[in-house]
Amino acid sequence: MGKPVFLIGFMGSGKTTWGKKLSNALGVPFIDMDHVIVEKIGMSIPEYFQQHGEEAFRKVEQLVMQEQEGRSGIISTGGGTPCYFDNMDWLLTNGTVLYLKHSAKSLWNRLSQSDVNKRPALKGFSGEELLAFIEEKLAERAPYYDRAHIHVDQINTPLEKLISIIEEYQKNDAE
Repeated sequence: MGKPVFLIGFMGSGKTTWGKKLSNALGVPFIDMDHVIVEKIGMSIPEYFQQHGEEAFRKVEQLVMQEQEGRSGIISTGGGTPCYFDNMDWLLTNGTVLYLKHSAKSLWNRLSQSDVNKRPALKGFSGEELLAFIEEKLAERAPYYDRAHIHVDQINTPLEKLISIIEEYQKNDAE
């Protein structure tokens, strides 16, 4: 495997789950940027958001992202990582960017089954209000997500197919 694979996508799209599966199948390291951030800041992301605000969080997130330069493996980013500063340009230059794509309704179904209070951006949302928020944020982030090297319908793409898509892309990219 050549460059690292950066997984991007909306919260709840499966970046951590698929990152671990890809890492195991390919025998390469898995790095979850959210876990690295939590270690660095010494508190949960919701606590950091509450105490320091989103702008401070995005700066820490960018720093952690840039610390991944030169690493190999599968790296799961936060849902908003590609959408701030010049982060998407950096990701595209330093690795293979794979977008785990979902519809707003699919994300709503997945996020409705999780504890939304653990996700600072979703705190206080539920039902139709949550769906409207996801639709709005997904539309806002689409110009960033759509720049990914690879787009995958996460629900309908089995692991073996995902691996072959990544390997094929990296082989062609190296030529």
